[in-house]
Amino acid sequence: LHVITRYNAILHGLADEAAPRSVIFAGKAASSYYMAKQVIRLIHDVASVINNDPRTKDKLKVVFVPNYGVSVAELIMPAADLSEQISTAGTEASGTGNMKFSMNGALTIGTEDGANIEIRDNVGAENIFIFGNTTPQVEAIRKSGYEPKSLYLNNPMLNETLNKIDGGYFSTTDRKRYHDVFNTLVNYGDHYLLLADFADYIATQNKVDALYLNPSEWQRKAILNVAGMGNFSSDRTIRDYAVDTWNMGSLLKKV
Repeated sequence: LHVITRYNAILHGLADEAAPRSVIFAGKAASSYYMAKQVIRLIHDVASVINNDPRTKDKLKVVFVPNYGVSVAELIMPAADLSEQISTAGTEASGTGNMKFSMNGALTIGTEDGANIEIRDNVGAENIFIFGNTTPQVEAIRKSGYEPKSLYLNNPMLNETLNKIDGGYFSTTDRKRYHDVFNTLVNYGDHYLLLADFADYIATQNKVDALYLNPSEWQRKAILNVAGMGNFSSDRTIRDYAVDTWNMGSLLKKV
């Protein structure tokens, strides 16, 4: 959604001050996971349109790396400037991958979820981009009766982005290809509250742009991320296991 929204901004002449982006997606889906496969196909279709549009030259590129695994991660993580860890707060979906990104100097944009919280506590809230609803807010939204369609109707950026998906802008040979993706977000409840976090996510991505255009400040925060990640090192982890699990604390003191 952000990539398409960014693409729209470029077309409207509203992204002249934005930093150039190469957005790298990676992943895989089980053969029976229909929606995941639809999303992956959508990423490819969006990439095909954007990467072949001369208006986005040197401004926006989209890449999907197939069959994500450790060997792929070893190439992507050291090269990344920004680590996207955007699971809905309370789902505990962000794990150790974001730690590896941060250890390699990438700044994190993420929700207040899982290991993002630990990273924030260790590198400093000013050196990470946290956005979106918190776990209590997510619970409150669901209890109050969440209506994603109202967000779709009342946010022009979101409206344009979802209309392009639903209208076949990225799938001209099959205009209805992503109708299920649209319905899942707008009409079928948006289980993970993606639309509820959309506006704050876009605003936070604008902060990412502003910081990236200040290289010395970006580099300072990247260095502070690396420096603050020692708590997640394998040495500390193994020591904790030795003391807390294997009861070897007295032996370690002798060593």
